[in-house]
Amino acid sequence: MANAYFTPATFRFLRALDRNNNREWFLAHKPEYERDVRDPFLQLIADMQAPLTKISAHYRADARKNGGSLFRIHRDTRFSNDKQPYKPWQGARFFHERRHEIPAPSFYVHIQPGDCFAGGGMWHPESDALKRIRAFLADNPAAWKRATQSKTFREHFGFWGEALTRPPRGFDPAHELIEDIKRKDFAAGEGFDEKLACSAELRPWLVETYKRLAPMIDYLCATQELDF
Repeated sequence: MANAYFTPATFRFLRALDRNNNREWFLAHKPEYERDVRDPFLQLIADMQAPLTKISAHYRADARKNGGSLFRIHRDTRFSNDKQPYKPWQGARFFHERRHEIPAPSFYVHIQPGDCFAGGGMWHPESDALKRIRAFLADNPAAWKRATQSKTFREHFGFWGEALTRPPRGFDPAHELIEDIKRKDFAAGEGFDEKLACSAELRPWLVETYKRLAPMIDYLCATQELDF
């Protein structure tokens, strides 16, 4: 039987954190965070490893409390004008085994009141990685079109992120993929509601979502000379 991981208590905690985003409140309610948000998410991550391996043997679902797939609830406020210490959401990424060596696309899931979504790709790739993606797109348009212009992809996914207003230097403005070449981010995904998030259907839905995204992730891996 499939398991439900999250409950209405998950979303109640995140809403309350959004209203009370300070260290004192969080420490007083940390047991609720661990019970209703962190621990269910870690269990979901652990249960994603087997189906993820069937999608790609090179991707990992790491259920450690620190340093694994789960993002920290603490915000890095060092370079931000927003000094709130906590994120009013929880997210996880399923990453390539070589992510520490080479910039690599990830699969992602995000739980937040009113803004749950899952997807994948490369968010804000660094300059060299971005150059490789654009050059690969220019030279290999057919596989990208198969991955991202299919009926299934268009029915389920929208692209996220920013794009240049003009073609990057050195690229043909008339290239058939010029709108994709102009992208700064190569990530796409689909939203879902709290009802699905709190149901036993969440994990099967995530697996199907990642299967649909796999051709795009495979292509992005190829741009960085990574196995998929």
